Amino acid sequence: MELVALVATGGAIGSVARYGLSGLLSRGDFPWGTFAVNLTGTFFLAFLYFLSLGRGLLSSNVRTFLFVGFFGGYTTFSTFGLETVNLARGGSPTLALWNFVLNAGFCVLGAFLGALVGLWMGGASEWN
Repeated sequence: MELVALVATGGAIGSVARYGLSGLLSRGDFPWGTFAVNLTGTFFLAFLYFLSLGRGLLSSNVRTFLFVGFFGGYTTFSTFGLETVNLARGGSPTLALWNFVLNAGFCVLGAFLGALVGLWMGGASEWN
């Protein structure tokens, strides 16, 4: 029951953070808020995971709260998919393609960058 409470609390906080940042940055025809949430979410999830990897920096409860709860509520790839489909259906296939490339491509790059920064800051000398 404790883990469920950690996930629920983290998810609630992550969802509110997503709502705030996405609302702040969503302007014009392109869903910049969703892109910003996906990019920051993938970067910080990878950063924290790799920073703490094998170092015991985060307890299992903190990992559950952050990785499953907070980042599960914060990242918005389900919204990204729906927005991409809606852009294509709404007659904006070019924006749909850009939305896909930016979110899928750059966010995966953000995860790699987060991993590298986390490993570097944690003192790891090699990738594996």
